[in-house]
Amino acid sequence: MEIRPIFSALMRSKTGAVLVALQIAISLAILANALHVVNQRQTVMNRPSGIDDEASVFYLMTKNLPEATHEEELANQARETAVLRGLPGVLSVAITSQQPLSDSGSTSSFFLSPDQVENSGNASFYVSPDSLVKTWGLKLIAGRDFTPDDVVEIDQNSSKKFASSLIVTQALAAKAFPGESNVLGKTIYFGKGSDAKPVRIVGVVERLQSTSAQLTDQGETSIILPVRLTGFNSSIYTIRAAPGERDRLMKDAEAALRNASPTPMTIKAKTVDQDRKSRYQADAGLAWMLVAVSVLLMLITASGIVGMTSLRVNQRRKQIGVRRALGARRIDILRYFLLENAMVTGVGIGMGVLGAVGLNLLLVKQLEMVALPGSYLLVGTAILALLGVLAAWVPAWRGASISPATATRSV
Repeated sequence: MEIRPIFSALMRSKTGAVLVALQIAISLAILANALHVVNQRQTVMNRPSGIDDEASVFYLMTKNLPEATHEEELANQARETAVLRGLPGVLSVAITSQQPLSDSGSTSSFFLSPDQVENSGNASFYVSPDSLVKTWGLKLIAGRDFTPDDVVEIDQNSSKKFASSLIVTQALAAKAFPGESNVLGKTIYFGKGSDAKPVRIVGVVERLQSTSAQLTDQGETSIILPVRLTGFNSSIYTIRAAPGERDRLMKDAEAALRNASPTPMTIKAKTVDQDRKSRYQADAGLAWMLVAVSVLLMLITASGIVGMTSLRVNQRRKQIGVRRALGARRIDILRYFLLENAMVTGVGIGMGVLGAVGLNLLLVKQLEMVALPGSYLLVGTAILALLGVLAAWVPAWRGASISPATATRSV
């Protein structure tokens, strides 16, 4: 059996083997955790926003340059909405106070009782006089959408009115009323004490991410209020286009609004895709950085294995020649060096598994990451084991190809 003499040879000259084993251990520890983090980032970036067809939805942020009264703003909104709905290819239009994933918007604390001291949570605050359920394709899982009778007109500069009904997300319903299967008709309050405003739940949508799309359950804790707001002298229109028509409609809609406006206005167009890309830019950057680091580590580790195997081959040229002269086949020499490399790789992988678990425990404690699943250790082990064989193959085959006479004369 060749294991004992290989082990003895490694012990006589162990510096290179130890360094390569440490290289493999470090690579495995980092690779397994890097793969885990990359997969987590990808999962986060691919989370559904609640909008059923993001590629068909876009926004127009408009601002009329002259200051307008409450009545003038209502007239502007009515005119602009009618213009947009009249464009060929437009399926639905709604005014909204903010957009999912936009990283800019309003949140509000909510209470279950006007006498409650601490709030029950915070919700992303969507306000629209139109149907966001229809325009965004939100999945209504209980109750109903708003009707025109639900809509309240509020001038931010003077009105103290508030909506009496709202739609909540499934995440908010679970947070506010844990364990209850039916929240329709229940009341939540905005503000507390004498200023508390009761609002009744009339519908529940499966999902609507907040503007920040947090990684916690707050990322899907959202509400929709049926309110037509004025007082900002600006509006955000969200438009649902027919499939494949979005890009054309973005240009046509902007031109149509400018042509229909009696006063100068500014318009900024934006897509859901742009908001998603901007929101997850840091996550994508982290994922690519970890991929690059992992590839670099693999190259360094492969170089170390190639170097160690090449050195071992050169140190054993006489031994190779003697064995070949005594009838050893190329496959025997090749097997010897591959087995030697496998032993070093195995030790490195063993240390790497322990290192990967230790590193993950640190990440879980310090950064509140998810524990490392065993599958990533298996994948990392398979990659390093395969890398070890491939990296050692060329120098090992080169050594196995040395003729007995050449090996003997070279000593």
